[in-house]
Amino acid sequence: MIDLKFLRENPDAVKENIRKKFQEHKLPLVDEVIELDGKARSVQQEADSLRANRNSISKQIGALMGQGKKDEAMALKEQVGRDAARLEELEGQEKELQERITQIMMTIPNIIDPSVPIGRDDSCNVEIEKYGEPVVPDYEIPYHTQIMERFDGIDLDAAGKVAGNGFYYLMGDIARLHSAVISYARDFMIDRGFTYCVPPFMIRSNVVTGVMSFDEMDAMMYKIEGEDLYLIGTSEHSMIGKFIDTIQDEEKLPYTLTSYSPCFRKEKGAHGIEERGVYRIHQFEKQEMIVVCKPEDSMFWYDKLWQNTVDLFRSLDIPVRTLECCSGDLADLKVKSCDVEAWSPRQQKYFEVGSCSNLGDAQARRLKIRVKGTKGKYFAHTLNNTVVAPPRMLIAFLENNLNADGSVRIPEALQPYMGGKEVLTPLHD
Repeated sequence: MIDLKFLRENPDAVKENIRKKFQEHKLPLVDEVIELDGKARSVQQEADSLRANRNSISKQIGALMGQGKKDEAMALKEQVGRDAARLEELEGQEKELQERITQIMMTIPNIIDPSVPIGRDDSCNVEIEKYGEPVVPDYEIPYHTQIMERFDGIDLDAAGKVAGNGFYYLMGDIARLHSAVISYARDFMIDRGFTYCVPPFMIRSNVVTGVMSFDEMDAMMYKIEGEDLYLIGTSEHSMIGKFIDTIQDEEKLPYTLTSYSPCFRKEKGAHGIEERGVYRIHQFEKQEMIVVCKPEDSMFWYDKLWQNTVDLFRSLDIPVRTLECCSGDLADLKVKSCDVEAWSPRQQKYFEVGSCSNLGDAQARRLKIRVKGTKGKYFAHTLNNTVVAPPRMLIAFLENNLNADGSVRIPEALQPYMGGKEVLTPLHD
């Protein structure tokens, strides 16, 4: 959510940003907010005047009563009564106007960074850099579920009976590999100075609307029936929520946290063959990283965060690339974002395994995450990035470490988390 004062003083800049996001249908909202804001300030001014007048008259009434001027005092009391009725009316208007302004402001997209490429959708995203040499072996790379089945490592049929499509059982060496990757990612981030955290896996609605747009909320979140609780789609939601309605000491910034959680997502829409198996699912586990920092430091941390993910994947011998998200592919709260994509030897292309986002002060403004510094109070900047999400990451891992005989090589960095194993041997062809 952008600053109302900024919108009031720079409506053309806000409209131009909306055009860059290809959301022309939102252009009239800028003028509507300005009109509502004008009314709200006028109402507030009149209400403040009545409150001040009430305090003054109350003192006069006391003085008149003390002087025995009861009739004059009663006349002023009648005026106070009339003013009270008008004040109640104004306060009702003020509340309605502010609620409407807030509702609209939460749908107006954040101001994107000037470096963001302009484009309508993800087809306009721009490759930044490749890391590692993508290899296509001279032997067949099966679909990831077929690789897992050779190790008796997955059961989608049983999961379908228990929970429906979009769920899975991982077993044996594949399940162990899944947990090993999470544990390795946790320690990887701790070694880089991040504080480890296990957050709540459910959050209240005011946190949900503080960390994401309404469109994202509708597409992703599962609501707990009968309670003001939602299952998290990523631990970033509850991790940023940890700082809700707080005033942080500037000297303690930045907060750098890495968190583990299960994640739950609706994943609406139909998906193609490459999204079967464990690619696009309703439940998965994830290691996340978040930063709360001073505004002038947020771009520095943005580059640090995506580099962490690149370094982790490269330590597991998985080629990756970074992809700059264009304006039309950015969620409304984001200032700048890039995806980390892993190489798929089977598909002979890259696919998304993580996303790094700088949200500026949008989340902090919604959640009232403020900082007290030498120059007064201001809103913090928040950032998040995927360290690793093993179900999807397992696809990249298995494909890039698969040997011709069907065995899977375990990179040296991961071996301590796999009981010292250097290779996984399939149970059958």
